[in-house]
Amino acid sequence: MHQQSYHSPRLPFTGAIKGGLREGKTITVTGRVLPGAERFQVDFMCGSDRALHFNPRYGRSSYIVCNTLQGSNWGSEERKTPSPIALGANFTLIFLVNHDSYSIVVNGAHFMEYKHRISATRVQSIFIDGGVEIYSIAFQNPAGPTCQSPFQSPSNPAQYTVFQVTQSHPKSQQSRRGRNKPHFFQEAAAVAQAASFQMAPPPYSPPQAYTVPYKTVIQGGLYPGKNITIQGVPNQQADRFCINLQFNSGIALHFNPRFKENTVVCNSHLNNKWGPEERSGGMPFHCGQPFTVMFVCDTQCYRIIVNGIQMFTYNHRHFSHEQTDIVEISGDVSLSSVQV
Repeated sequence: MHQQSYHSPRLPFTGAIKGGLREGKTITVTGRVLPGAERFQVDFMCGSDRALHFNPRYGRSSYIVCNTLQGSNWGSEERKTPSPIALGANFTLIFLVNHDSYSIVVNGAHFMEYKHRISATRVQSIFIDGGVEIYSIAFQNPAGPTCQSPFQSPSNPAQYTVFQVTQSHPKSQQSRRGRNKPHFFQEAAAVAQAASFQMAPPPYSPPQAYTVPYKTVIQGGLYPGKNITIQGVPNQQADRFCINLQFNSGIALHFNPRFKENTVVCNSHLNNKWGPEERSGGMPFHCGQPFTVMFVCDTQCYRIIVNGIQMFTYNHRHFSHEQTDIVEISGDVSLSSVQV
């Protein structure tokens, strides 16, 4: 479902989310925190209620508050410190709508899960205000009922709606709810396909003690609603590397970027046999360039998000999700972070 875009709004900004939120939808916000900011907020609104209030705050220390406003009453705060969003710095926020939570990714790294207190299906708009300059707001709808990859054919490209903001004039203090009406500017067609969608690159942290091949346990298994995030850099002369999501007697997902073939191969190894390869989705990895890849387990498929863009979907062939409890990484890659 396409969505109208809002061009060059001033803060506070309220924008309708056409079709609302549903499981699998991704919202990406890019911008810059102003050097003297005290706080800013990104809220998912349902009428006067706020299903998610995402609120970085600055002062003697920096931290992020998440909460829900329902019936004029705030719930209990969830605080995370320190904040990974620095004063004066650019940022990329990704909100992934899961069945029972929002997955929040900051600058390419998984930051937190926020459990739904109000159903995401009630959310109809996004509200942003505070000491921040917004570059863009992008929406990606989930894959279809069968989780078919949106990149499988040119006739069905992945669709993004991008809200471009060339300049904003945030207030020093947050506006009180209801004091300012949303200000909408001339509508512009700014829909871009994923292949041309530009966002801030993920940060690269110095390599830690991740020896390749690397293996670790996924506590509780990779069940629907759970995700894992991996950051690394393919070697300069890389041929290939692979990320395997394994269970005791097989591989639920074999994710295999191949540089000489300029493709990514996905497969499963079940009952001592490899299944048919899937090669759709393009090649988002490059030798010597940092990447962040997130594997999100949905009920029907894995959604694979590379550098903030959903590039692949892979229908489940192994359905005992809790049994998929090992991630193994091998090949021509250096790792900087593995979050399970």
